[in-house]
Amino acid sequence: MGIEVTREGAVAVVRFARPDKLNAMTLAMYDDLGRAFDEAQADGAVHAIALLGSERAFCAGADLLEAIPALAEGRFDISEWDGAHAKKGNVVKPIVSGVRGLCYGAGFEIMLASDIRVAGESARFRLPEAEHGFVPAGGTLVRLVRQIAYAHAMEIMLTARVFTAPEMLQRAVVNEVVADEAVDARALELAGRIAAFSPVAVQTIKEAALTLRDMPLAQAFAREAVLGQRTFTSPEARAGLDRFARRKGG
Repeated sequence: MGIEVTREGAVAVVRFARPDKLNAMTLAMYDDLGRAFDEAQADGAVHAIALLGSERAFCAGADLLEAIPALAEGRFDISEWDGAHAKKGNVVKPIVSGVRGLCYGAGFEIMLASDIRVAGESARFRLPEAEHGFVPAGGTLVRLVRQIAYAHAMEIMLTARVFTAPEMLQRAVVNEVVADEAVDARALELAGRIAAFSPVAVQTIKEAALTLRDMPLAQAFAREAVLGQRTFTSPEARAGLDRFARRKGG
């Protein structure tokens, strides 16, 4: 199938599952990944998403025998993959990615759509597109210069070289580096911790992070107040305040 979806409590575990091909993305996998994100967002029992790969690769990129030729021949537009790249802005449930092995091209781009990133010590990262005469247009041209320092982003995109996990940590592309065998467990631990919090709160935080940064300051502050009020008046917030008051009173 190529994309597998399972559940661990309130966490939807989405896994690249084509290990014999280093999880290279076929056309069907793009469709399935976009569908997995949409279904996780729509499922009220899911509070967070863990995005994982296999031992040798998180995802080595788009399939060079199918997906890349389809784009090069103009059979469809890359925007048809917006769901897989989480470019539609509708997925506000936090995504934690766990990266082992190769994270190249499309894999790198999909990782950039996640909110927290755990990398294995031997993970390798690369955006090879410039070397081949095209660009990383699966969200990277927009995301990378917004997520990390400009000079680091340009080095990653323009040189097409392989970066190690410690180099990605130093450039703030990933949050932490752990032993390879601990990647999946750590990503699931983080996703599970987030999933235990108020879904209204965590989804509002992500919605704010995705939308407020491009607004004029006064408009952003006004919208922040609306989002804040949404959480303050939620049943989860009232329950949380009651628990806090009981602890203080006791």
